[in-house]
Amino acid sequence: MTESDLPVVQLTPGRWGDPAHPVELPAAAADALKHLGVRRPAAEPVEPTDRPGLTADQLSFLSQVVGNEHVVSDLESRWAHTRGYSTTDLLRFRAGDTSDMPDAVVYPGSHDEVQELLAGCADHDLAVVPYSGGTSVVGGLAAARRFVTVDLRRLDRLVELDEVSRTATLQAGVRGPAAEALLSDHGYTLGHFPQSYEGASIGGYAAARSSGQSSAGYGRFDQMVVGLTLATPRGTIELGRAPMSAAGPDLRQLVLGSEGAFGIITSVVVRIRPRPTERHFEGWRFESFDIGLAAVRRLAQDGPLPTVLRLSDEVETAVNLADPDVLGGSSGGVLAIVGFDGPYNQATAAVLTAAGGTNLGADPGETWRVGRYRAPYLRDPLLDQGALVETLETAAFWSRIPALKAAVTEALVGALGGTPPLVLCHISHVYETGASLYFTVICAQSDDPIEQWRTAKRAASQAIADAGGTISHHHGVGTDHRDAYATEIGPLAIETLRAVKNTLDPGNVMNPGVLLPESGA
Repeated sequence: MTESDLPVVQLTPGRWGDPAHPVELPAAAADALKHLGVRRPAAEPVEPTDRPGLTADQLSFLSQVVGNEHVVSDLESRWAHTRGYSTTDLLRFRAGDTSDMPDAVVYPGSHDEVQELLAGCADHDLAVVPYSGGTSVVGGLAAARRFVTVDLRRLDRLVELDEVSRTATLQAGVRGPAAEALLSDHGYTLGHFPQSYEGASIGGYAAARSSGQSSAGYGRFDQMVVGLTLATPRGTIELGRAPMSAAGPDLRQLVLGSEGAFGIITSVVVRIRPRPTERHFEGWRFESFDIGLAAVRRLAQDGPLPTVLRLSDEVETAVNLADPDVLGGSSGGVLAIVGFDGPYNQATAAVLTAAGGTNLGADPGETWRVGRYRAPYLRDPLLDQGALVETLETAAFWSRIPALKAAVTEALVGALGGTPPLVLCHISHVYETGASLYFTVICAQSDDPIEQWRTAKRAASQAIADAGGTISHHHGVGTDHRDAYATEIGPLAIETLRAVKNTLDPGNVMNPGVLLPESGA
C-alpha cells in the first residue's frame, strides 16, 4: 500500500485519527515514561456543556443560503468542530472547555453559497471560521469572538483535469487521500503527503502553506498551486491566468498562507505529475548529526535530490520514531531516510556514501514510510499516561542550523527543568539555501500542563527569533504564533497585511484574531 491508497480518516473530537485503529504504547515506551517521572493523571475527561446559541434571525439567514438541512447547531456537531489538534487543544478538550466552540456549523455546497454567506455574515453579527480537515496545531480554528464554522466538506470535486498542461482544479474540501484517489484514476499524483494527510484537505494545505514528506521531489504545496479562487465578504478573487507572469506582484502568494483571515479559498489549480510506477525507501546511517547534516546539504545544493530526504538527530534515532511499534533499540549514530518516486538513483547513493553514510537497506525506510502516519496516534495514549508530548518546527539558512538547533533544545530543557524533557529533532525539508528543523518534546505533565507547554513554547519561540529562524516552516501562524510572527516581519508589514484585510473584510468577519492581532490589540 502507498500513500495514494490510504483512506480518508474522520478525526475524532479531542483525539487524533481513526478511533477504530488506536495505537497502544509499546511496553518499552511505558517503561521509559517512568524514568521521566510520568504518572497517570487522576482526573478523567470532562463532558462539554452547552451554552446559548444563535438567534432565530441568524439561523434563518444561514438556512436561507445553504438550506435548512445544511445548518446544524446541536452540541455534538459543534463540539466536533472545536479547535484543532495541538496538545493544548486536546488537553482543553479533556477538560470540557467549550470557550472556542462554534455556535453553528454550516455546510455550503458551492462557491456561490460560500460567497453569499460571507457577504451576509457581517450584517448578522457573525464571525466565520473556515474548516475542512480541522488539523490545525497552532490555534488556527479559534476565533476571537463567537462564530460559525463553515465546513467545506461538500466542496469535494475534481472540477477539471488538463492533461496537456498537467494541472488539476480541485475544490477546497477535497481531503488528501480523496485527492490522490481522484487523480490516480487518471494516472496522476499530487505528491503531497504531510503527516496530517489522512485528515487534512486541499483548502487547508493552501491556507497554511503546507509542506509534505516528499517536498524534496515535489515541492511545498504553495509551489504546486498555479491558480486559486477566493471568496471574500466583498466579492470573489480569481488568480492564476498563466503559470508565471510579470503583471504586478503575485497575489496568489498573498492568499496562500492567509489562514482564512482574508476569505475562504474555495478551489485551487495545482500542478500534477504522472503517478510513479515504483517507489523506493531506504535508511542511511551517519556517525553524527553534523556529518549527516553536511551530507543532506550536499544533496540539497548540488543534487541529485531524492523525493524524500530526512535526517534524525542522535536522540530521535535512539528513540526510533521510525517504528512506533518498537521505540528504542538504536545502535547509535543518526538515521537518514531517503526515498525515490521512480527508479532508484544510484548517483544519490554515491553522494551519501562519499559523505560518510552507510546504506542500511530498505527495511528502515519502509518501516518509516508505513509507520509515519501512525506516529501521531501515539500522542493520545501518552497523554493518557500523564506525559506531555508536543512538537514545534522552524527553518533557517544552512549556516544557522547548528546554532538554532542547540538554542531551541537548550530553551526547552531550561523551561521544562521541573519536569526534565526528552527533546528530539529532525530535518524533514531541505532547500538549496537552508532546511527545516522539527522538534518533538516529551516530559511528565505538571499540575497545569497547558501553562507548562505555553511557557516552554514561549522560550523556544524566543530562541528561534534570537537564532535567526522563522517562527513557522509549515504549521502556520494561527493564534499561537501570531505575536511572534508580528515581531518577525515588523510593524509596517503587519500594517500592510491589515490594510489588505480591511479592504477584503471590513467587518472583521473572517477568522478574527488568527494570523493578525485584533485591531487595537
